[in-house]
This record gives sequence, structure tokens and C-alpha cells, in this order.
Amino acid sequence: MSARQDLISADFIARHNAQRVASLQDEYESLRRVLHRRGIAIDAVTQRAAKLELALPSWGVGVGGTRFARFPIPGEPTSVLEKLEDCAVVQQLCRITPSVSPHLPWDKIGDARAMRERAENLGLRFDAVNSNTFQDAPGQALSYRHGSLSHTDPAVRAQAIAHNLECIRIGQALGSKAITVWIGDGSNFPGQQSLAGALDRYLESAAQIYAALPGDWRMLLEHKLYEPAFYSTVISDWGSSILAAQQLGPQAQCLVDLGHHAPSVNIEQIVARLHRFGKLGGFHFNDSKYGDDDLDSGSINPHQLFLVFNELVEAEQRKPRDFRPAYMIDQSHNVTDPIESLLSSAEAICGAYVRALLVDRDALSEYQRTNDVMMAFQTLRRAYNVDVAPILAVARREAGGAIDPLAAYRETGWRARMARERRPTAAGAGIV
Repeated sequence: MSARQDLISADFIARHNAQRVASLQDEYESLRRVLHRRGIAIDAVTQRAAKLELALPSWGVGVGGTRFARFPIPGEPTSVLEKLEDCAVVQQLCRITPSVSPHLPWDKIGDARAMRERAENLGLRFDAVNSNTFQDAPGQALSYRHGSLSHTDPAVRAQAIAHNLECIRIGQALGSKAITVWIGDGSNFPGQQSLAGALDRYLESAAQIYAALPGDWRMLLEHKLYEPAFYSTVISDWGSSILAAQQLGPQAQCLVDLGHHAPSVNIEQIVARLHRFGKLGGFHFNDSKYGDDDLDSGSINPHQLFLVFNELVEAEQRKPRDFRPAYMIDQSHNVTDPIESLLSSAEAICGAYVRALLVDRDALSEYQRTNDVMMAFQTLRRAYNVDVAPILAVARREAGGAIDPLAAYRETGWRARMARERRPTAAGAGIV
């Protein structure tokens, strides 16, 4: 294996940090005194912040779009190897995104082992592989127009199953340990399909994929309320997801995308329920205003993100041996530089996690026991109101990252350099 390649030099990051370290130390020590008065050891919190790991979506470093248009920017990646380079830049600067979640067949190349070697060369590894049966791939024999794993035609179902099995084989070569299965199957008109029959066919197909899992793998079932099926979706909510996971077996768990729910659904309660029954598999982090908008994490409702992590921290304390959710950012960057959005989201997600670590669990438990509603709420609010930026910056710096990742990224001139070196991408309609 070739030597490790840093796309941004350690010297550059060191110079960037040198200009900011004095101010950071002053802010960190000030926060240390504030938290000490609350009985919280700031260094212990910083160490836990540094251990948080978020996977980057391979598709997330490219410019996204809507169902109507996509507007490319200069220098965006045109191949999976270029995607890995952009992911490596994000990781070098923020230090909590060490893995990449590939999407197949979008990221399929002839030699998966060479792809793995290139990722390792860039300081990355691979997280869950994502199968795609919500689109027709070029040259595909049969269409998924009317469904995939739940299609009425056994031949179409067999094709979709075969694709998932291929994803597992590729994932093994990449060093992955999980496959995420999301299908767009459903109906757009009442009476279009048997709602019961579609679920039965899905479960039968999913069981064949599950049977092919290596012993140390997980199968993450992702649900979504609507789109592209607008009347009914086969796996539309966490109830359908957990029932399917329970029927498949212990290696099947539920994946929660923060934008895949009905408006006003209590997502943090879903987190608690899934963990209670041992089916909390992981998260796709993003944010939404109207539906499945795939906006930057924490950009619309940062308080909800904090409340989700509040449940996650409590779940880990309750059953630490059963707690191993996979975390991934899943966003569509329509009008921003994708690298900047990923850096911003990593900061928001880690910040929500750290604030949840600051919650006085003993006090909260007592207020809940005595039904002191206001003080229970204020216990959460007190943690949420803390500016945890110094903790995040110190954790990054100690891991070799940048104190201010966004500023450092702009200083590198990476986007302008890639605009000169990479071929342009085309405009078009579609998400990716």
C-alpha cells in the first residue's frame, strides 16, 4: 500500500491554527470555569467530542439539485476517486469524518480493492454501502418504474435482490460492515397496488438479502414517508421499519433519516423507542423546513438536533453494550460549496452532541420523577444555551485539524484549484 497522502499540508493547518490558538485558549479556559461551577470536567467532554465519528456520503461532495434543475459549480468531482479527495479534505480539516458511505451503482468501479487502497491512502475508510433500486441504471434489463423489491414481477424482484447482493460483495472488498436498503416502492393512486401484497413481497425479497449478510454485518432499513411514491410507500415510517427488522432477524436494524417523517413527528421519541427494542441502527443527518428537503444539518431546527442527541446520550447510558448507531450526513447541496456545507454540518452535529453531554442527568432524572415540568425543561435548556464552540475547536486542533475549518478551507484555494484540474460537469434535472 502506498504512503499516506495529505491533500492539505500539516504545515498549512499549523500556520492557520497559530493565528487563532491564543484566543481559543482564552475562550476554552473561560468555559472551563463556567462548567467547573456546574461540576463538569471540560477536558473529559472534549475527549468524547473528539471520538464522535460521522460518515460522509460520497454523493454529498457533488452539487445536488431539485426535481427541476441542477446547477453545477466549477471543480466538483466527476468520479468516485475525485469524491474521495474532497471527502479527505473535509476529514483533514474537521477530524470527525473518517469514513465514506458509497452509493452503488453511482460509485461502482472495476476494482473495488483499488478504491479501498486509494481511500486508505487518503486517510479514509468505508462505512455502509447504499444500494440503489429507485432508479434504472444504464443497460439495466428490467425497469423499476413500478417498484423493485416489492414489484409484482418476480423477475424484477430477482434483479433488485441481485443488485443488493452485489453491493454486499463490493462492500466486503471495500471493508464495509453494513448495507443500507432504501426503496422508493409504493403507489401514486388508490387501488394501484395491494398494500398488503406489496409489503409481503418486500419482506420476501429482503429476507433473501438478509440471508446473504456476512456474520459481522448489519442491514439498515431506511423508511421514508413519501416520494417518489406519493399515495403510499411500502416502508413509510418507523413502525413499518421496525416490524420488518424484527421479522428479518437480529442483524437487521432501522435507519432514521431526519427528513423522512410526517410534519411535527417527534423524532427524538422514535429514537428512544427504537433503542428500547434493540433496533436503533443509525442516522442520516440533515434538516428540513417543508419535507425531505435534505438541508444542512442544524440549519433550520438545531434544537431538534440537540433533543435527538439528548436521547442518544441517555440511551448509551442505559444500555452501553447495545449502543452502536451509525452516523452519516445525508444532504443535497444545491446553492453552496458542498465541502463548506459538510464542514458546517459536522460542526452542528458535534455541537448538538456536546450540548447533550452537558445535561445534568441526575437533576433531570429527579425532576422527571417528581413531575417538576419547568425545571426538567430548564435543565435541558441550560445545556442547550452553552456556546460549545471552544470545545469543538480544541478537539479538532488536538486531532490535527483546523481551529476554524471553513476559514481554513477557503484559505487553501482548493475549489479554485480543482476548477482548473477537473473537467466540468453538466447541468441537468435531478437530485444528483
